[in-house]
Amino acid sequence: MKFKEKDVRDMIEQIDSILHDMKVDQMSHQTVLEEVKGIYRKSSRNLIHYNTLRKQDIRSLQKKLKNLGMSRLDSSGSHIRASLLNSRYILYSLLGEAPKTSDKAGLSIKNAKRLQNKFAKELLGHRSKGRRVRIMVTQPTESAYDYSIVYNMVKNGMNCARINCAHDDPQVWQKMIDHIQKASKVFNRKVGITMDLAGPKIRTGAIVPGAKVRKFSPERDEMGNVTAPATIVLTDKITEDSGTHTIPVNSEWLNQLTVGDICNFTDTRKKERKLKIVQVLENEVYANCYDTSYIGTGVCINKAEEDAASTIVGELPPIEQSIVLKKGDLITLNKPGVMGNPAQYDEEGNLTRQANISCQASEVFERVRTGEAILFDDGKIEGVIESCHMDSLEIRIIRAKESGSKLKAEKGINFPNSDLRISGLTSKDREDLHFVAKHADVINFSFVNTSNDVEELFEELKKLDAFDKVNIILKIETKKAFDNLTEILLSAMRTKYIGVMIARGDLAIETGWNNIGWVQKEILAICNAAHVPVVWATQVLESLAKKGLPSRSEITDATMSLKSECVMLNKGTYINDAIALLNGMLGGMEKFDEKDEIMLPKMEKLLPDIQTP
Repeated sequence: MKFKEKDVRDMIEQIDSILHDMKVDQMSHQTVLEEVKGIYRKSSRNLIHYNTLRKQDIRSLQKKLKNLGMSRLDSSGSHIRASLLNSRYILYSLLGEAPKTSDKAGLSIKNAKRLQNKFAKELLGHRSKGRRVRIMVTQPTESAYDYSIVYNMVKNGMNCARINCAHDDPQVWQKMIDHIQKASKVFNRKVGITMDLAGPKIRTGAIVPGAKVRKFSPERDEMGNVTAPATIVLTDKITEDSGTHTIPVNSEWLNQLTVGDICNFTDTRKKERKLKIVQVLENEVYANCYDTSYIGTGVCINKAEEDAASTIVGELPPIEQSIVLKKGDLITLNKPGVMGNPAQYDEEGNLTRQANISCQASEVFERVRTGEAILFDDGKIEGVIESCHMDSLEIRIIRAKESGSKLKAEKGINFPNSDLRISGLTSKDREDLHFVAKHADVINFSFVNTSNDVEELFEELKKLDAFDKVNIILKIETKKAFDNLTEILLSAMRTKYIGVMIARGDLAIETGWNNIGWVQKEILAICNAAHVPVVWATQVLESLAKKGLPSRSEITDATMSLKSECVMLNKGTYINDAIALLNGMLGGMEKFDEKDEIMLPKMEKLLPDIQTP
C-alpha cells in the first residue's frame, strides 16, 4: 500500500488531539456524569466523547482514512473512542511502530451494540421475530369500544400501543388498556402501553358557528342530467352518530308518511322543492330529492295532499366555519375567549371587517416580537407578525394557496423563531399523570425543551411515588429541544429507561422544511451515541392508513425507520393494512440495513430464474 508518512503522522496527530479533547470534556462534565444512573455511565461518557468529536470538521480526516481502506468513523458514534483508538493503532502499524500510549478503549464495539439492544428491549419490550424495529400504533377512540380493532393490530404486528391524552378521558383510556391487555394474552405477546402527555396547547380557538343548514345535491352527468337523486333521511331526532344526510322532524308527522308520498317545501333560497318517500323504517324515513336543496332549521315541509299536516325542521347543528386566507391578507390573532370571524365584504367587494381568530395559549402574546414568523395548521399557512398589542397580534399572510387556504378551529400554531419559554408540563398533564403513572409502561413527554423540563417531570413523578418506576420517551419537536438534546439526555439518564421520539410534524415546521432532513439525522446520531432508543414518528405510511394506498415517497420514508428502534403509525381507516405492510417491509429490509450500518447479503433478483427444458 502506497502512502505518505507525513499524511499518516498528521492523521495520528489529529486523532491524538481529539482524544485529548475528549478527556478534557469528560472532566468538565464530571459532576453531571456522576449523577446519571449506573446503567448509563458508559453511555453518557460516550455521548460526551461524540459531542467532542462533532465540535470540529473531520471530513478531511475521513477522506484520508477512506483512501487507506480504513473506517471513516461515520458508523462509530456508539463507540467513538474505541474506533479512534483502533484507527490510531492501524496508522501506527502502517509506520511499523507501536502507539506511544496504550489507552484503554473503555466501551468496545461489541459492548456498545449490547447496550443498544438492552435499552431498546427494556424500553419498548421484546422485538417481533425476524424484525428488530418495533411498531407503535396510535389508538383511535373506537378501540375503547371495539375489541376487534386492537385484536387485529396485535395480530398484524403491533408491539406498542400509543394512547394520546390530548383526546378522550381516563374512562376511555382504561377501556383501551383493557383491550390491549386482553389481546396481549390471546397472542401471548407483551404489548407495551405508551401514553402521551398532551403538553402545551398552542392552537386556534373557536370560530363563530355557521348557519344551521344542510345542502343536498343529486348526482349529474356531463350534460347536467340527474343520474342519482340525493338521499335525505327524515328522523325524529339527531344524535352524535347521525350522518350529515339526516333532517329532524316531528315524530307524529313522520309516522304518517308512506312509500310513494310526495312532500313539498321551500328551501332557504326560496326555491320550491319536492321529496319522494322511498322507504319507511321505525323512526326513519328515506326520501329522494332530484334538485339541489338547502334545508335549514325552521323550514316547513308538508305532504302534497290537500289539507295534509305539515312539520317544521328541528334544530340542525351549525356548519363548522373556516377562515379563508390568501397571500397578502391581514388577520388578527386574539387572546383566548374571542370568537373567530371570517373577513366581511360589502356588495362591491370592499373589506368591511378584518378576519380574526384566537390563540388558546395566552402566554405567547408576551413573548413574541414584530417580524417573527407564525405558521398555522401544520405549516399550510405562513404569516409574519406586523404588530404586537396587549391582547392581540396583527398577522400578514405571506404564504397560502392561490385560491385561499382554509383555517379552522383547533388547528396548530407554531412560532418557529420565538422564544416562548413554555414548559413541557401543563396543569392538565399534572392531573393526567395520576392515571398515566399507574397504567403506562412508558410516558411520552411532549414539548420537552430543556433539562429543566425533565427535572419538572421527575419532581411530579416523585410526588406520585412513580419516579424510576415508569419509562420515559422524550418527544423532540422544537428547535430548542434539538439544540439542547445532549443536556436533555444527560438529565433524563437519572432514571430508567429513556428514549427519544422524533416528532417530525412539529419539528419540520419549527426547523424549516429545508432543514428537517439533516436535523432528524443528527437526532439519530446523538441518540445512537447515547445508546438511547429512537421512535421514528409522524406521517409514516399516512396515505395508506387513511386512504388505503401508499405513495412511493412514503415507502422510501418508511425504510428510513430502520435507523431507529421503533416506528410509529397514526390511526386511520386502513391502519391494519399499514401495520401489515410495515411489518413485512421492516423484516425484509433488515438484511440490508442494521441501524447505522449497511449490510451486504447475497444479491438477489426479484424475478425467479426461468428453468429451460
